[in-house]
Amino acid sequence: MRRSAQLLLLSLAALLLAACSSDKPKPTPLESLQPKIAGRQVWSASVGSIGFAMLPAAKGGQFVVASDDGTVLALDAQTGAERWRTRVNDRLSAGVGSDGRYASVVTRGNEVVVLDAGREIWRKRVPSAVVTPPLVAGERVFVKGVDRAVHAFDVLDGRRLWTLQRPGDPLTLSQASVLAAFGNTLLLGQGARLAGVDPLRGTVQWEVPMASPRGTNEVERLADLVGPLARVGDRVCARAFQSAVACADAAKGTVLWSKNVGGLNAVGSDAEHVFGADASDRLTAWRVANGDVAWTSEKYLYRGLSGFLALGPSMVFGDSDGFVHFLATATGDAQLRLPTDGSAVIGTPVVSGTTLLAVTRKGGLYAFRPQ
Repeated sequence: MRRSAQLLLLSLAALLLAACSSDKPKPTPLESLQPKIAGRQVWSASVGSIGFAMLPAAKGGQFVVASDDGTVLALDAQTGAERWRTRVNDRLSAGVGSDGRYASVVTRGNEVVVLDAGREIWRKRVPSAVVTPPLVAGERVFVKGVDRAVHAFDVLDGRRLWTLQRPGDPLTLSQASVLAAFGNTLLLGQGARLAGVDPLRGTVQWEVPMASPRGTNEVERLADLVGPLARVGDRVCARAFQSAVACADAAKGTVLWSKNVGGLNAVGSDAEHVFGADASDRLTAWRVANGDVAWTSEKYLYRGLSGFLALGPSMVFGDSDGFVHFLATATGDAQLRLPTDGSAVIGTPVVSGTTLLAVTRKGGLYAFRPQ
C-alpha cells in the first residue's frame, strides 16, 4: 500500500510539473463560425461532479457513466431515459467499464465493484490505486493499477483468475492508460509499450515499443500510453505521454510508425488520419499510411482540449469552456460548435448509434446528434 501511494504521488507530481505553469498563456479566442454541418443537442442529464477523465461506456444502446461520489448511471442512448442509477457507497478513483449488462467501477479504497443492471453483486480489493476504467468483456473484469499490475476477475462471482505483474520504471502516470479488447487479445499499455495478452491465462503474446522516451530523469522519461486507443480495423493508435504518437497492427503485433511529438490526451483516428493535440493544444493530423503530417492548426491553442473522436468526416473534441467542436478530418476546417454547461469537457466524447455524448467536469451529460 505504501509503494502504491508513493507511485500515485510521484505520478501526480509529474502531471503537475508537465501541465502547470505560473505563466500559463491565455486561451486563444474562438473565431466566429457559420455552421457547415447540421447538429443539435437532443437530451441532457447530470451525474454529479467528476474529478477523473470520464470515458462513458457505450454498449447495448446505452451510456454508462460514474461520478466522484460513487453514483453510477445508465441512460438510454437514443432518448436519455434513465435505465438505472445506483450508489456504491464510496468515492471513486476511475471511470466505469461495461459490456451492456455488467458494469464495474473502482473506489478510492481500491475496491473493484461489479454491478448487474445496477445491483451490486460483488466487490474485491486490489493492492494499488486504480485510475484506468475497468474493462468488462468475455465474462471477465480486467483491472489495471497504477503499479501496472493487471488483475482478471470472473464477472459472475469475483474469483481472481490471474494477475500479471511485470517489472517496470518506479514512476507511473496517474492518468487513464490503455486497457482494451481486440478480438481474443487483451491490449495493455505497459509504460511506453503496447502488449497483447491472452485474456484467459494472462500470458504476454507480443509486445512492441510505441515510443522511445529520452530524458535525464524519470519524470522526463515518463511516457505511459494514454487511453483510450483509437482503433480502425486491425490498426490501433495511441498517445505516449509527452513523447510520441504511434500506430500498431494489433493482429500482427508490429509497430507501423511512431512520431516524436508531445501531448497529454488521447488521439482519434479514421481510415485516413490520426489526429490529436500537443501540450499547447496545437492540432495535427497525421496520415495513417506513414505518419506524415497532413495538416496543423493553431486556432485552439491553450484551450484545454479533451481527447479526440472520429465521427464520419468529422473529428470531435471538447475544450475547457465546455464547447464541443466538430472539424473536417481532411482539412481541419471548423464545421460546427455546440455549447454545454461552461465547465471543461473531460475524457473523450463517445458515440452510440447516431448519438454523441460529451461529459463535463460538473457532471453534465450532453447528447448531440450531428447530421
